[in-house]
Formats: sequence, structure tokens, C-alpha cells
Amino acid sequence: MTALNRLLGIVSSLRLTVFCLAAAFVLVFVGTLAQVNHGLYYIQEQYFQSWFIKWSLTPDGFKIPIFPGGHLIGAVLLVNLIAAHIRRFSWTWRKLGIQLIHLGLIIMLAGGLATDLFSVSSYMRLKEGETKNYSEDSDRMELAVTELNAQDGDQVTTVPGARLADGGTLTHESLPFKMVIKGFFRNSDLKMVTQESGNAAASSNGAGARISIKSMPRATKTDDHDVMSAVLEILPNKDGKSLGTWLVSAAMAAPQDIEVDGRRWSLQLRAARYYKPYSLSLIDFTHETYPGTQTPKDFSSKVTLTDPTHNETRQVKIYMNHPLRYQGDTYYQSGFEPDNSGTVLQVVRNPGGHATYVACAVMTLGLLFQFIYHLTRFARRAQPVTAP
Repeated sequence: MTALNRLLGIVSSLRLTVFCLAAAFVLVFVGTLAQVNHGLYYIQEQYFQSWFIKWSLTPDGFKIPIFPGGHLIGAVLLVNLIAAHIRRFSWTWRKLGIQLIHLGLIIMLAGGLATDLFSVSSYMRLKEGETKNYSEDSDRMELAVTELNAQDGDQVTTVPGARLADGGTLTHESLPFKMVIKGFFRNSDLKMVTQESGNAAASSNGAGARISIKSMPRATKTDDHDVMSAVLEILPNKDGKSLGTWLVSAAMAAPQDIEVDGRRWSLQLRAARYYKPYSLSLIDFTHETYPGTQTPKDFSSKVTLTDPTHNETRQVKIYMNHPLRYQGDTYYQSGFEPDNSGTVLQVVRNPGGHATYVACAVMTLGLLFQFIYHLTRFARRAQPVTAP
């Protein structure tokens, strides 16, 4: 019991609180300076959305943790606040406001950590008259293996892009072949093979037979993204005889077609898709600009929401500060296609989205209670005493 009390004392100590706040200050300061050379999104991933900041002598060398990341600091601060709340908690009217304020801080930290860990942001691009039941995440890639002209329609098997980085062999019960990862490039540069360049082709089949590939450093600029690529060798399950290698890349819009055992398949490295149990159809897209300029003034999308599961069909207008919220997804008007032929909707799923509002409400109640309680006590003391 003594050891447990000692551990609770360490976890709930004020020193740990000060250490976490100081570490957060250093993290924000160093991370802000690092954005000059590495860009916003890269630093966000490496510093603020990680458990540890890691460092290595060489770019491809073994990395060792050298400083706590944003997730670890936030988690420790949350545990510290909860432990301090439990250890020093007492049910008295006098301290009710303070307890509510602490509870609000706990809810805010927990909601922020949940948002950072579990929120998903993606985009849905729609042209007028088009219908989709999925959104795409350009920051996450997936390898889509599609059986074309299958009896039940196109059958798709997906592999997360992060799995390609592990190398090895990819197998699935729905596929009559194996895929051996011969090369993986987190970021790459693709160029056409010419006699003048003298570069070797990336693969033996498909478009990759006319393309050379070069590994590039991770993209760091705000508007840049990594161009993930991989070289795959196809091995049929029946005879195991290699069908050669194929290049898949985020820079290649068209899929690579292959034929195995008389069945046609396609390979494509694409943005990860999040499928919905409902669909959106774009009826009309409006884009207005300020007179005499190309500066957007207002743009909005009129869509039809169709959900056969809940027998719901309705029209919704999405525009600035008026998103569509449905089944945990929030659709914001984000942008439009360059030729104004369609709209771009940002789709956000955030399980901790309401935590901030609840936390602010709880803290406000705590502050009001403390103010009214002390004001009442002061008023009672200020009343004049009547002489007998």
C-alpha cells in the first residue's frame, strides 16, 4: 500500500505538472523553429503527433528517442491532472467550483488527445451529376487490387500503404497470386526513360517499363506531398512462375492491368478511401467572385443525401459556416475544381469534437459557482451588525 501511495504521489505531484508544461513549451518553441526548414505537416507529424521525437546520425539509420512528443506530454499531463483530482478531491460546497474547473480541464485534455489520435480528415470531389459513397485521404495511400468484370461486379482488395514499407510478400485469400515487394519508395520522382538519360526502367511490365524511378527525401513544404511508389513482382499461386514486375505509384493515375489464370486484375496505388453507408450526389455548384477579380466571394454546393438503410433522401446546401452533419461525419465546403466543374468537400470524423464545448460549459459553471459563492459570503460579512 505504501508503494501505491508513493506512486500516486509521484503521478499527482505538482513537479510533474511543471515538468510537462516546461516540456510542452520547449516542444512548441523547437517545433516552430524547425518548420522553417522542414515545413508544417512534417513537423506536425514528427513533433506534435508522436509519442517521442526521434533522431539518427544518418537519414536511413536507426532512430533513438531524444525528447517526449506531443502525444506523450498530453497523455502524462492528463493522467497527472486526474490523479491530482482523485487524491485531493473532497465533496464540499466550498470547493465545488474548483472541482468543476478541474473536471473541465480533464475533459478538454482528453478530448484533445482523442481528436489527435482518432480524428480522420478526408475529401470528397464531386462533379455536377456525379454520385459518390466514399471520401479520399491524400495523406494515406493504399494499394487497390481489383478483379475486373467479376460476376458480382468489380471486387477490390486493399493493402495499406504503410504495409508496403515493411517489404516481404503480400497474400490474401481472395487473390490467386502473391505480390513480392521488390522496392518501396516513400517519396519518389518518376521520369520517362530515353536513350539520352540512360536510366533503367522501374519494372519489366506495364507503364513502369518506360519509366525510371528515383528515391527522394520526404516532402516538407506545406503544399507538397510524398509521391509513394512500389515495385511488385507477381507470382501465381498455381505454378509460382513469375509474371515479372510492375510499378505502382501515386503519380500514375491509370491502374496497371494484369491477367492471372484467365482473370483480369488491376493494380493501383491510390489515396485511401473511406466508404459510407450513404451517398451524396452533386446537383449544382455555385462559385461567385468579387467583381473584376478572381478572388472567391462565395461558393456552395447543393447535394442530395441518399441513405437506403434509414430510408432517407433529402437535399442539403453546403456553404461557408453551414456544414452538413450526418452519422458522425461533417462535410465542409472546402474548395472547387480549377475549371469550376465540381466541388471539393472536406469530410471530418472527430470523436472528440464535442469535448471542447462540454469542457467550456463545465468550466464556466465552475467559475460562476465560485464567483457567486464568494460574492454571497462577502455580502453576508458586509451586512451591518444591529446593536441590541
